[in-house]
Amino acid sequence: MNEEQENLYNELVSKYDFNEGQLYQIRIGLINGVDIYSYLSTDFKEEQMKQIRLGLEQGVDISLYAKPEFYWTKMLQIRLGLKNKVDVSIYAKTEFTSNQMSEIRWGLQKGLDISWYAKPDFNPAQMFQIRLGLESKVDVSVYSQLDFNYSQMEEIRLGLEKGIDVSPYLNPSIDCKEMRTIRKKLWSKK
Repeated sequence: MNEEQENLYNELVSKYDFNEGQLYQIRIGLINGVDIYSYLSTDFKEEQMKQIRLGLEQGVDISLYAKPEFYWTKMLQIRLGLKNKVDVSIYAKTEFTSNQMSEIRWGLQKGLDISWYAKPDFNPAQMFQIRLGLESKVDVSVYSQLDFNYSQMEEIRLGLEKGIDVSPYLNPSIDCKEMRTIRKKLWSKK
């Protein structure tokens, strides 16, 4: 750090009660020439400060995620979406977990119709199965229902990908092991 940066750093250390990790993020921000005032708050934990600093370094709009209510893993997903130029407003919401945000971000990056699964009620594993179905261009409307758990969704998706008529096991009351058995029998008859 140059003398001016060192003086500012020392002034901040004396004014605020930052922990060592937070101070490290401030120091790195000063060295890298970013606006440290964007994350200069004891409300932000070290990892949150890091995500804000990285966003500043990458030139993304940190205002969409520089909020203490976003855990750092959520900040990461929003920052990665901004970096990849996707519409993060779809998932930059507190009701999504970071893993759900990740699935939505991947779908957006791949140009998929994420409206099938960008819903807080779907868990990340269900979202993943719907995203895989969209990627393989099967009719996800068949299984993108909350009644199916992710393992059941997988069995239905695998059947659709093989061109199997999944109607014999398209029932949420059939567990995934039984679905697998039915799917394999139907496939062997094909």
